[in-house]
Amino acid sequence: MTLFRWLLFWLLLALAGALVAQLLVQDPGAVLIRLRGMEYRFTVVTGLVLLALAGVVLWLLWSLLSLPLRGWRRRRERRARARFGEGLLALHHGQYERAQALLVQAAELPDQAVAAHLAAVRAADARGDAEAAATLLATLATAHPGAHAVLVAERALARSDAAAALQALDAPAAQPLPPRGLLLRAEALAALGRSGEAYGLLGALRLQQALPATEFEALQVRLAAAALREAADPNVLADTWDALPPALRQTPAVVAAYAGRAAALRWDEAASRSLEQALEARWDEALVALYGRLGIGRLEACRAQAERWLSAHPSSPALLLTLARLARQAGQWPQAEALLHRALAQGAGSEAWEELGAGHAAAGDEALARQCYANALRVLRGEPPIALPGRDLRQRIHDSAAIEERDEHGVPRLRE
Repeated sequence: MTLFRWLLFWLLLALAGALVAQLLVQDPGAVLIRLRGMEYRFTVVTGLVLLALAGVVLWLLWSLLSLPLRGWRRRRERRARARFGEGLLALHHGQYERAQALLVQAAELPDQAVAAHLAAVRAADARGDAEAAATLLATLATAHPGAHAVLVAERALARSDAAAALQALDAPAAQPLPPRGLLLRAEALAALGRSGEAYGLLGALRLQQALPATEFEALQVRLAAAALREAADPNVLADTWDALPPALRQTPAVVAAYAGRAAALRWDEAASRSLEQALEARWDEALVALYGRLGIGRLEACRAQAERWLSAHPSSPALLLTLARLARQAGQWPQAEALLHRALAQGAGSEAWEELGAGHAAAGDEALARQCYANALRVLRGEPPIALPGRDLRQRIHDSAAIEERDEHGVPRLRE
């Protein structure tokens, strides 16, 4: 397309020249110049040719006179670009003092001044030279307010000063924020307990592809869960939950945050219902453990639901622990003790030992309670627990027996 435009330009120029020549042939015109008593006469064509020749001579003279200056400028630019590359390499290699010096020199070139100053600030920070970093930041604030705001926010978040980061990013001179700035603003809002506002930035972050897909999904889950935990009352909690996409409302971390906050606000029905719906859609050991740990007031309904799950997941350690907790809350310690031993045999960890210790302590058996608590500590340290006395071989075999799991259609499930 460029070649076609050039050809069209030269054709039009030739056509214009032909028209002008045709006019000059009919009337060549005359040019008269008087200078110091002398008269010079020639046609218009000759005058134009002489004028063009004078322009060429003047251009040649200017080129010759400015040649040293152009050579010096090119050499200066080459050296500045070389210093910029060497400075970035030195920064990568950890040669921070050399990197800072080279990058400051490279900033003399206007088209790379902002990038050089940014890298120089990082080198100064790595050296611990706060004074040099402040000077470079002041220069950067004048040259490029947006880049300055992003760097200030990044440094503020690194020292856990989210308020300073948000102040820098919300400055009018820094608008509109680049993708990195939007991401830092979301992090600052979340750190200040304003995760609902941070969640509102996800649309812009997705549109600008500020993060890879997997990292964006993780951020979305984290901000949604934090926004639910920060809900001040049940109405805000319900509005936040209803605004989430359906797929996110089945994510274990988000469901756990909603159920935990609902239970804390004494909204027991919403807490239990959210966990039940999530577990019906996709089984999750952490959620079923939370189902028994929240202390929801609907005790009998929760026990009935957990017993229904047990037919489909008889070897789930988290479900057995949940049933034991619910049984102990109902005052049925012998049943809870049997469920806890079975949960431990199926792979439950320190939580089951703590629950067993609490049950023995409530029953007045201090010796067994201390041993259970000691086993909880041993499991946390990765050490094998010490077997409790009073459990015969038949009971241990029954606890560790693997029961076949079937789905709702009666088809056996493969064990993971």
